[in-house]
Amino acid sequence: MKERLCVTFAALVLAAVFAVAQTGGSIQVEIAYTGSGTVNASHKIYVALWDSADFSGGPPVALKSLDSKSGTVTFTDVQKGPAYVSIAYDPTGEWDAQSPPPSGSSVGMYSTNPPTPNSIEVKQGKITNVRIAFDDSNKVP
Repeated sequence: MKERLCVTFAALVLAAVFAVAQTGGSIQVEIAYTGSGTVNASHKIYVALWDSADFSGGPPVALKSLDSKSGTVTFTDVQKGPAYVSIAYDPTGEWDAQSPPPSGSSVGMYSTNPPTPNSIEVKQGKITNVRIAFDDSNKVP
């Protein structure tokens, strides 16, 4: 009986370790928009998570939105690193973020040296925090 209990317990521990090993990391992005646009439920800020520094290769890995000038979005279970983040404000109230931002959109990215994005390391089971401040100085032509 004890031997069977020990084997069962060991199997449960191994299953838990395997499950944790399969869990990705999280990236929490704090946004601060100081531009002149009104941000609300119709005019959102879209935050895109990419697995390429040139933001190519199709749509982003994940997409979140904010309906206020400041706030936080969290991408959970991010499996691949490094990751990159870009942001765009929708001044039209009609963009669904399924295509490139419309003309006049204020844009930004997680970067200390734009237009080169900084990479974000993904740590399994951990949360990585980044902050992006942007305004109307960079707009889609």
